[in-house]
Amino acid sequence: MRTSMTARAVAGLSALALLAACSDDTPDPATPEDGGATSSQDAGEGGEAVATSTPAADEAPEGLEDYYSQELVWSACEGDFECSSLTVPLDYAEPQGQTIDLALLRSPAGGEAQGSLVVNPGGPGGSGVDYAMSAGMSISAPVLEAYDVVGFDPRGVARSAPITCFDDAQMDEFLSADPSPDDAAEEQASQELVEEFAQACGTNAPDLIGHVSTVEAARDIDVLRAALGDEELTYLGASYGTFLGATYAALFPDRVGRLVLDGAIDPELTGLEMGLGQAEGFERATRAYVEDCVAGGECPLGSDVESAMARIPAFLDELDSAPLPVGDDAAGELTEGWGMYGIIVAMYDQNAWPVLSQAFDRAFQGDGTLLMYLANLYASRGSDGSYDGNGMQAIYAVNCLDRPAGSDGEDLDSEAVEQQFEEVSPTWGRYLAGEGACEYWPAEASETVEDYSAQGADPILVIGTTRDPATPYEWAEGLADTLDSGVLLSYDGDGHTAYGRSNDCVDDAVDAYLLEGTVPADGTTC
Repeated sequence: MRTSMTARAVAGLSALALLAACSDDTPDPATPEDGGATSSQDAGEGGEAVATSTPAADEAPEGLEDYYSQELVWSACEGDFECSSLTVPLDYAEPQGQTIDLALLRSPAGGEAQGSLVVNPGGPGGSGVDYAMSAGMSISAPVLEAYDVVGFDPRGVARSAPITCFDDAQMDEFLSADPSPDDAAEEQASQELVEEFAQACGTNAPDLIGHVSTVEAARDIDVLRAALGDEELTYLGASYGTFLGATYAALFPDRVGRLVLDGAIDPELTGLEMGLGQAEGFERATRAYVEDCVAGGECPLGSDVESAMARIPAFLDELDSAPLPVGDDAAGELTEGWGMYGIIVAMYDQNAWPVLSQAFDRAFQGDGTLLMYLANLYASRGSDGSYDGNGMQAIYAVNCLDRPAGSDGEDLDSEAVEQQFEEVSPTWGRYLAGEGACEYWPAEASETVEDYSAQGADPILVIGTTRDPATPYEWAEGLADTLDSGVLLSYDGDGHTAYGRSNDCVDDAVDAYLLEGTVPADGTTC
């Protein structure tokens, strides 16, 4: 499962209590035609570029001076936003070789800016440009008043040299495919499909496929920091964005300013440990939903918690043999695969629970339309079968470099692994076990990080939510312990991440840290 949702999905989940239709009317920022590698500027009247800052080159690693000293061209794009692009090397080991342009979007501070707040929504595969555009949904007014919010699409994502392996029709086939094969024939068909996907990624992006790792994205952030004219990085990362932020801190501890890592990933976990942890996290979140559903009365899943929990995998089994109609959606039918995504997405935000219950009620009456709508939110997909961005593909490109197949250091028996997953998660374990496309990935990462302690860094704020499905609370504890200067802030609640969606206790603590540098006491619980 992904560790975070796209800006579009978050917006859709926010509106679910009212059953609002999901519309993709987020403006698509236009990147300046000149590529943005010449001057750091503001858009003046009529869109004229006006210089505002000069980056420093004296701190640049050897061979990267030109990248660190580049000045950004900011041009007016949709609304009050400003757009630009940042040039970075494809391969940091060969800085004079090929380059990539990363799309940037800035939401200027409402008052006098005290610097830039670089943001990343996670994924991996989430668009930082979209996230910065929707900053008003998740970042407090005082922080928006004090900081220029800067989002970037990481390499391989959205508008930044996106990796596209399958077209929309192929992605529909990929996501709707049987996620829990029942026999040898189905298993073979599943393996052939994921192998085809991995090979297509290598064929369509042969140069980039080995250079979209989190380490390289973190190096891009330091180039961005310098180009913005900031001596230290101020950063808000959600979900996978916490892993990106922790990687930055490990590589550049002396350039760490105020880092907020919300919905944290423990960077020292193996791929197997992450999978098991996420399976347990989704099981915990699903039980919280079911308990709420049953307590409210007239729960479509059943009148007691255990029978209601059992009804979910039984329903998915029913979809495997008898998919449901989905109205006018181009998918044609709600398969087990689509049904799984439709249920999973509601675990990211408890505001979606009432709608999930409605979706179950309608599905049990033979209509899968509402559950398909939820699945579309997860996949950033329109009902016409078009996808908003490449997040569902980029996630493999990044993850398979960061945690390649077989990297757990031991020869694991597949049946034993499946049993482990089903023990920690009777509902979701069967879907989360296995290496997936990474087993066939055509590239390896060029660089890894061995030590994530980030010794010497200023205090880093780590936030964990106790019933977070996608990034279990234990991961936040692990990251805070790993970081030499980690400070843990806990939110006792449901859903994925905490800042901007939990309570005043969390929001006030984060705001005080970002605005004043005030660090909450380690272990504070809200």
